[in-house]
Amino acid sequence: MSFERLPEQHEAKRLLEAALADSPAHAYLFHGPSGVGKRSYALAFAGDILGDPGRVERGVHPDLYVLEPLGDQIRIDAIRELRHDLHMRPFEASRRVYLILGADLMNEDAADALLKDLEEPPPYAVIVLVAAQARRLPETIRSRCQPVPFRRLSLRALAAHVAARRPDLGAAEQAAISRVAAGRLDRAERLLDPDAAAQRSRLLDLARTVYLDEDFDPAAAAAVVLGFASAAGARAAERDAEGAEGTAREREQRGKRVARGVEREEIGEALDLLAAWYRDVLAAAVGAAAAALNADRLPELEADGERVGVAASARAAEAVSAARRTFQLNVSPALALQALFVGLRRELGLATAAA
Repeated sequence: MSFERLPEQHEAKRLLEAALADSPAHAYLFHGPSGVGKRSYALAFAGDILGDPGRVERGVHPDLYVLEPLGDQIRIDAIRELRHDLHMRPFEASRRVYLILGADLMNEDAADALLKDLEEPPPYAVIVLVAAQARRLPETIRSRCQPVPFRRLSLRALAAHVAARRPDLGAAEQAAISRVAAGRLDRAERLLDPDAAAQRSRLLDLARTVYLDEDFDPAAAAAVVLGFASAAGARAAERDAEGAEGTAREREQRGKRVARGVEREEIGEALDLLAAWYRDVLAAAVGAAAAALNADRLPELEADGERVGVAASARAAEAVSAARRTFQLNVSPALALQALFVGLRRELGLATAAA
């Protein structure tokens, strides 16, 4: 089986190996945090079902159908195309496998359309839904799928991965990447990229300017985060445009949706970094700097913990976490970020002034 090369996820491995040893069910729901291997396991599962892991991994097996979100949603037209394909018999294998990545991003109409085939699927079809937030899926869909839970990876697994990928990095930097990744392999990979590492450094410096810079400007701080997000969205739209089909207007609309989805992800990543920094300041303030995620910046954290104090750093971390949750809603990123930095300045600026 193909799971041995994949990281941890012992419960998922056990369930999937049992399914392959017996006979796969008609539908599965791989659910758990982003970046912990769900996609890799789904492809490995499909490769074992179809008997050709190599072609499945390359995405060229004729009995594999992969549906991914376009931007921040899966719309009904995409599900209609899948349903049309679903009733075509296998070309080579005895089964056909349908992977719906980001299934929790289906809008209501798309979910309703998929439900009809989950209730009475063709006998040769295996449908695998992959979702970071299973609760966003209707109960009617969840109840028709075999659940396969995924967990955050252990610090040991991430540390081993980082050390293997970048043995040239110092121990403190390796530790920081492993900790900041917070159990997510995709985030560790991202932080290993030099451009992403530079962006992390810029965002942590930004977090500190809230309480160190007398001339701190919330609008300018929000613009920094938005600038990173906009650049990431533009790159994603450019990659998507390569080989895209349809009219010029359709390609333009598609590019906008792709960019919008990536921009929101990028803002979420930035907020996670900011929240982690303020939690680290809190840890330093209570004398537990050794437990900080940003292990490569301990001198700054210790100084900032003494300067900011326990109460203010705790309120700042909670404010960023609350802002992160609002980005699940349809809010204006620019207004929400500026409001966040105004609030942070109020909390942290007053705290340091009093200190």
